[in-house]
Amino acid sequence: MPKSSSRSSLSRNVAHGVLAGLAGTVVMTAFQKLVEMPITGRADSYAPADFAAKVLPLQSDTRRDQVNYATHFALGTMWGAAYGVAAHAGLRGRGGVAAVFATVYTSDVLLNTALGLYQPSAWSRQDWAVDVVDKLVQAAATGATFDYVLDRATNSDRSPTRS
Repeated sequence: MPKSSSRSSLSRNVAHGVLAGLAGTVVMTAFQKLVEMPITGRADSYAPADFAAKVLPLQSDTRRDQVNYATHFALGTMWGAAYGVAAHAGLRGRGGVAAVFATVYTSDVLLNTALGLYQPSAWSRQDWAVDVVDKLVQAAATGATFDYVLDRATNSDRSPTRS
């Protein structure tokens, strides 16, 4: 395959991944608000806003809730872009979701710990379960959106590879 088609294909996969990541974040947010938080009694998390405040020069008068949602969705697009790269490399379906989840989730925990925002050694089992399940919902919804909606619409004659 010529390099230009390969680059175009990678660009298309990353763009689809970004859109899938947005959709996956919508699904995760709905899951959190409608399922997980009512069961656990957990209040809203401002971890995305804390991350943004740590790495960006934000004004002190910036509305925390707006920064929180903007960062929450921006990070979701990053998960989606990672899925697009994995799909370009041939990892799709459960295998793609697992590879992206393992890589991005581990990086997320390590980065936030290094920034002083997370203290995973102090997390309870419930804290771990909530964090992992919520983000696994996001990763699975992102993969499903990419494979079964966006990629299928572009390549209607090809079905996604299941692993």
